[in-house]
Amino acid sequence: MAKKNENEYGAGEIKILEGLEAVRKRPGMYIGSTSASGLHHLVYEVVDNSVDEALAGFCTKISVTIHADNSITVVDNGRGIPVGKHPVKKIPTLEVVMTILHAGGKFDNNAYKVSGGLHGVGISVVNALSKRLVVQVKRDGGIYEMEFARGKTVRKMEKVGTSKATGTTTTFWPDEEIFETTVYDFDTLHDRLQEMAFLNRNLKITLTDERELTPRVEEFCYAGGIVDFVKFLNEGKEVADGLKKPIYLSGKTDEGTDPAKAGEVEVAIQWNTSYSETVMSFANNIYTPEGGMHLEGFRTALTRVINDYARKQNILKEKDANLTGDDIREGLAAVISVKLGDPQFEGQTKAKLGSSFMRPLVMKIVSDGLAEYLEEHPKQGRTIVNKAMQASKARTAARKAREATRRKSLLETAHLPGKLADCSVRDAEVTELFIVEGDSAGGSAKDGRRRDIQAILPLRGKILNVERVGDHRAFSSDTIQSLITAIGTGVTGAGGEGGDFDISKARYHKIIIMTDADVDGAHIRILLLTFFYKYMRPLIDAGYVYVACPPIFGIKVRKKIHYVYPNGREPEEEILKRTIRELGFSYDEEEEDEGANGKAKKRKKAYTVQRYKGLGEMDPKQLASTTMDPRTRILQRVTIEDASAAERAVRELMGSQVEYRRDYIERHAHDARFLDA
Repeated sequence: MAKKNENEYGAGEIKILEGLEAVRKRPGMYIGSTSASGLHHLVYEVVDNSVDEALAGFCTKISVTIHADNSITVVDNGRGIPVGKHPVKKIPTLEVVMTILHAGGKFDNNAYKVSGGLHGVGISVVNALSKRLVVQVKRDGGIYEMEFARGKTVRKMEKVGTSKATGTTTTFWPDEEIFETTVYDFDTLHDRLQEMAFLNRNLKITLTDERELTPRVEEFCYAGGIVDFVKFLNEGKEVADGLKKPIYLSGKTDEGTDPAKAGEVEVAIQWNTSYSETVMSFANNIYTPEGGMHLEGFRTALTRVINDYARKQNILKEKDANLTGDDIREGLAAVISVKLGDPQFEGQTKAKLGSSFMRPLVMKIVSDGLAEYLEEHPKQGRTIVNKAMQASKARTAARKAREATRRKSLLETAHLPGKLADCSVRDAEVTELFIVEGDSAGGSAKDGRRRDIQAILPLRGKILNVERVGDHRAFSSDTIQSLITAIGTGVTGAGGEGGDFDISKARYHKIIIMTDADVDGAHIRILLLTFFYKYMRPLIDAGYVYVACPPIFGIKVRKKIHYVYPNGREPEEEILKRTIRELGFSYDEEEEDEGANGKAKKRKKAYTVQRYKGLGEMDPKQLASTTMDPRTRILQRVTIEDASAAERAVRELMGSQVEYRRDYIERHAHDARFLDA
């Protein structure tokens, strides 16, 4: 028999994946990833269907329950998925919706004028990636049930009762063969469902967690809609007098407009006294982290109207330059929500709205509405313009500070900034920068590093919390100047855009934060991450920022040291005990042994334990082998899975309001792995 040629490419190599096989083969194409992010995406897909029923005017209540076994139940009181025989497939329509990709009621505008689901893949994808799924529909006076396993029907649709109510109940068990984890995070679901409630005025959404002894229940319902959303975004921030009430603008296309280009726009805006901008855009309730046409229209209109008003009121003189968009949006919290019949997104992930007609529509509604507001509220108008002018002055000072930093970096080619010990190799793809806490650890790191590819930058003390200060103050800091100069990329504006940032100029493709394994070390680490998030976020997005994971214990047995690392799941003491047992020893202070006379006698331990609170406690060789050597170290890459959650965490936990930090500590105190004495 002739041996098959491995390079052969013929008709037999073309595979056809039937039904939902494609989803199970390449789940990332449909839900983004098989990590925790993809797991939670399953819930969003089911909830989005219920929300679409709310948009259509039929659903008023949605409940989501996390059961003890991490299965999920979503209940709504919408119309219920149709159960009649499908005219083409000749099987119940419920089965068509659940088992066939690109089958849905959202390809035209008959069943749904507006919807978030467009491709008919949502619920069928959830079905494909669940080891079990049970759907119950109340409709047409009856209660109908069907059951599936990994996308295949295991129990045909049957009528199990009668009901005057309508709605759909979906319970599913995520497939552990697909997902890296099947444990749901309450806070992640909480934030997303709260967001949906903000975007849909008066829609009641309930989240219940049955995994706790006393089930945890959260209920969301907002009569103010996105106005309440903006107030929520500004919680913990100081709002100027006169701007306490958010500005609400809304409008829609004229009657008779082509349905394909028809849309509705809602915008809520409110300025606070901080330096950061928080603008969130949505299309048909779908968060668009990369913005798109609706965001472009909003920004253009906002900049134009504020400048026109400032000129008209003679606040901006003839010789003065126009205020920039960055100046005007400093301290702005805004929510832009648009509804349209056939939204065009860039990619399946729907991160950016591409429907071009939304740009002029949003521009018109924001321009007309904001101009009218400013005319009717001159005091508030003057407050907004004055804030923007202050931002402009601060931005000029910040630019000068950045330019000074840039000039400094050009002059320091011979001797690099601060106490940086640079590496000899100049290829950024292989070089690493360790940002180290203190001179003591810096000394050990310098002596233990690979001098060809590893650079060391010791920090003296804690850097500024850049979330609490303006750009000009941040860039005037010697420590921050040293960081900027060492990395070489320049910085973005506070909103993550603009500035002189150029990632191609990064001098290292691994920037590693290496701090002590104690509370102070954690504090320095989060201050550095706040800096990177605010002024060098593209480095995080590119995967260049890491956190080193030093050992927390060293167990010495004879002359060999066995290192113990944290894993983020178990208390440190438990990890230590388990490691000692794995080495074949007892955790007790002294071990008992049976003597010749049968009596127990004590003998000394065969090991000693050292707790490493500071990197400086390790000699260069130990530090290198445990934390710096690419062959043996543990690094955690810093990533941002949810942009809105990250923005909120930085704002609340690093901002000036104490209440949020106190609340966070109270909620998460039981998760603390250790506390320093």
